[in-house]
Amino acid sequence: MSDVNEIVDKLLQEVRRGTITIGVLSQLEQPKYGYSLVATMAEKGVQVDPGTLYPLLRRLEKQGLLQSEWDTNEARPRKYYLLSPTGKEVYDKLTTEWRKIVTSMQVLMDEGGEVKNGND
Repeated sequence: MSDVNEIVDKLLQEVRRGTITIGVLSQLEQPKYGYSLVATMAEKGVQVDPGTLYPLLRRLEKQGLLQSEWDTNEARPRKYYLLSPTGKEVYDKLTTEWRKIVTSMQVLMDEGGEVKNGND
């Protein structure tokens, strides 16, 4: 059974890695700093490790999808991230594609019919 759990864990990690970008982009219509983004996503049921988030934010900023600004008015300076105009456009397109994928996968899984989860 542990082999199954290991396989599932690895596959879930791949799925999460592939979807975390959309999740992060979805939360940056308003400026947020890294820790607040981790907390917001956790509240919504998406666990993101800071060690995963911060490199992702830097990469998205380098790609021109995010803008950032330092707030030094607090005792602890914070870097706030926000979708750039290009980021908004990319996010809109990714969202459209994501919804198509979800719909298609739902059809595939519903038609499969043979494999049921333990809640059926």
